[in-house]
Amino acid sequence: MMVGRYQAYPKYRSTDVKWLGDIPSEWKICAIKHVSTLNPAKSKLRYQQGDECSFVPMEKLKTDSLVLDEIRPIADVYEGYTYFVDDDILMAKVTPCFENKNIAIAKDMVNGVGFGSSEIYVLRSNQKANNRYLFYRLQDDGFMEVATSSMSGAGGLKRVPSDVLNNFLVALPEYEEQIQIANFLDHETAKIDSLIDKQQQLITLLKEKRQAVISHAVTKGLNPDAPLKDSGVEWLGEMPEHWEEVRVKRLYKFAKRQGYKDLTVLSVYREHGVIVKSTRDDNFNKTPENLSVYQLVNKGDLAINKMKAWQGSMGISQHQGITSPDYAVYRPLHDFADRYLHYWFRASHMPDVYRNISTGIRPSQWRLDLEEFEKLKVFLPPSTERSSIVREINAIEMKYLRLVELAEKQIDLLQERRTALISAAVTGKIDVRNWKPERR
Repeated sequence: MMVGRYQAYPKYRSTDVKWLGDIPSEWKICAIKHVSTLNPAKSKLRYQQGDECSFVPMEKLKTDSLVLDEIRPIADVYEGYTYFVDDDILMAKVTPCFENKNIAIAKDMVNGVGFGSSEIYVLRSNQKANNRYLFYRLQDDGFMEVATSSMSGAGGLKRVPSDVLNNFLVALPEYEEQIQIANFLDHETAKIDSLIDKQQQLITLLKEKRQAVISHAVTKGLNPDAPLKDSGVEWLGEMPEHWEEVRVKRLYKFAKRQGYKDLTVLSVYREHGVIVKSTRDDNFNKTPENLSVYQLVNKGDLAINKMKAWQGSMGISQHQGITSPDYAVYRPLHDFADRYLHYWFRASHMPDVYRNISTGIRPSQWRLDLEEFEKLKVFLPPSTERSSIVREINAIEMKYLRLVELAEKQIDLLQERRTALISAAVTGKIDVRNWKPERR
C-alpha cells in the first residue's frame, strides 16, 4: 500500500474512535491530558523585582509563528495573563484564531518566560510526548473538526472548552518515532512554506505594480507625447498642460447626515476603499447596536477614515449606506463621473500627502486636518479623457486581479498539501521511520 510517494505502515489495527480509524498496530491510544499539562501552574516560577519576560498578545500568535517584540516586567503581568515557558505549545482557543490554526511552540523568550492573552491555551508535554510532535498533532483536521464543533460562547467569542482538549484521544508512536515524524514535518513543511512565501511576495509585487501603473495613468494621462507643464505640486512634478487645476473644496462639500439606521453599514479600508462592512468584518471591530448616529453615504460621496487617511483609507463610494460618525463624508458638487477622482485620491503618492496634513502625537492618533485636505489641488483632464483613463484603469485592474487570483490559488493548493501531509504523518497514514533529508 502506497500513500502518494510515501510508504504506508506494514500493519494496522482498527479502533472504535471515529476520528482515528485504523492506526499502526504498535501505536497506543491515550488522551491528551495523559501526555501533557494544560495551562500549567505558575507556582514554581521564581523571579525577582525587575525581572522581565516576553509578552504575547493574541495578534502576535500565528501558525508556527510567535512575534516576540514586547517585553514586560513579570510583576506587571503575573496576574490576569496566561503563563508559559520555552518549549510550551501555545494555541489560540477563541474563534476565528483557533480555526486559523494559530498555534506555535514558544522559544527564545526573555528569561525563558512569557505571559500573554488569556485566550491562549498552553500545553506542556511530559516524557510521553514530544512537544513538536504534539504541536503537529493538534493541527490535524480530525482534532480541528471535533474541537470546532464543540466550541461554545456568544457570537464571535466562541471558545474551545478545556475538557474537549484534555480528553481528546490521540494515537501515539514511541517517543523516538515521534521525534522522527516531527523532524520529517519540520523539513517538509519548511519547503512548502518557502513556496508559499514566494507566492505571497509575488502578490505583494503585483499589487505594488498595479498601484504604480494606475497612479501614473491618473496623474500623467495615457498620451506620452502630451505637452507638459509644471504642476507646482512637489510630489506630482510635471503634468499635461491642458488639465484643469481645481481645489478639493470646489469639488466636494462636507456633509454629516444622521438618522438612517436601517441602511447598509459601510466601512473604509486602505486596500478596498468604501465597501459593505459585512464583507470584510472581523471580531476586533464589531458594529455597535445603536446605528442612529451613523452618517449617510450616497453613491458618489467621498468617505474618509480620518485616523487612517495617512495610510490611504479613503475612497468614493459605489454604495448607499451609513458609516462611522468618526469618518468624514463629502458630497460631490459636480455631476461628472466620479471613478477618476476615486483613483486620484487613492494614487500611490497620496498617503504621504495626507500624512503631512495630519496631526497627532503618534501615528495611532494622527487625524487628517480637513481644512488642509480641502485646500489640496486636483488636476482634471477633459471629460472624454477622464473616461478613457477610467476604462484603461479598469482593464489594468482586471489584468492584475487575474494574476493575483492565480497566485492565491497556488497558495491554497500548497496549504492543502501542507495540511494533508501533517495529517498523514501524525495519524500514521504514512511511514517515515526511514526518512532522511536529501543531501544538498
